Amino acid sequence: MSDTASQAAKAAAEQRVADYERVLEQSDQKLAAFEARQRGILERLQHLLHGAPVLVPMFVLLLSLVIFGLLIGHIFFDPLNFMLILQQVTVVAVVGIAQTLVILTAGIDLSVSAILVLCSVVMGRLSVHYGWPWEVGVLLGLAVGTACGAVNGFLVTKVRLPPFIVTLGTLNIFFALNLWFSNSETIQNQDLIAKASPLLFFGNSFKVFGGDLTYGSIFMVLLFFGVWYMLNRTAWGRHVHAVGDDVDAARLAGIQTDRTLLTVYALAGLICALGAFVMIGRVGSISPNNGQTSNLDSITAVVIGGTSLFGGRGSIFGTLFGALIIGVFVNGLALYGVDVLWQEFAIGVLSITAVALDQWLRRVSQ
Repeated sequence: MSDTASQAAKAAAEQRVADYERVLEQSDQKLAAFEARQRGILERLQHLLHGAPVLVPMFVLLLSLVIFGLLIGHIFFDPLNFMLILQQVTVVAVVGIAQTLVILTAGIDLSVSAILVLCSVVMGRLSVHYGWPWEVGVLLGLAVGTACGAVNGFLVTKVRLPPFIVTLGTLNIFFALNLWFSNSETIQNQDLIAKASPLLFFGNSFKVFGGDLTYGSIFMVLLFFGVWYMLNRTAWGRHVHAVGDDVDAARLAGIQTDRTLLTVYALAGLICALGAFVMIGRVGSISPNNGQTSNLDSITAVVIGGTSLFGGRGSIFGTLFGALIIGVFVNGLALYGVDVLWQEFAIGVLSITAVALDQWLRRVSQ
């Protein structure tokens, strides 16, 4: 009886296998295939600009040069005028580097102008009024800038306060310290020349194609290359982009997000201190009222340069192009005889357009 049941079960199993093989032979043997969707020109452009955000400010800069060149003529293309534009944007571009680092992490630093002015006052007061060697004044100024950035980073990473609120508060704190330490006094150019002339080094220039190229402008370009290398050729740079793109995903991937953010804010403070050194040479004096609009100017340069305010995407050289675009527009409109208020109007329109473009490009990743 058991042998009969066993034979019946075996026959049933063989029948199921035969049925399976017959169905398999009759089925479609093609692999799963997906129909490729043809992208339109606008969508391909959107993906291109999303992957290379520096292309937009580069194109706008070239276009603005052509337009103002046609409107104004040879005066605009004079080497003296080009060197003047470069000098005018040097300080904003340096501070823009610091701002770019913070914005890449999806933060913002409203205190960069206060750090800039405070560090310039520290360098000047120690070197001129207190008689310390100018090297010590500069080093302590750099240390103060780094410490100010580290304070911002600590409040963001450890106290867990929003970057906007933190830097809005420290903006007022650092400006108050600036007024206290400076006694609201300006250090005149003749005092700097007499007691700490090396502080004016970045304002010195030499002739290039008939124009005056300052050492501050050269330093600014070198600083851009240095930070570009850090962001694109080091693990730290990859961590910065990862934190800005998605801080939770970066933390799960093993990145020490708090340490990355802290180093970003501290480095931003150091760069602002370097900008203070450059500003002293550019202005030729040290005043507690210098550079107070640098925070908004730097944000404008970063936004026009194509860095996303939402973090994770941007180019450090885009910020350079953004600063140059502002300089070209202000210079070109002034040479064309446009009133200052309409110059500010044009920069505002550029900023809003840049943010709208960023929103459009972000849809690629959504």
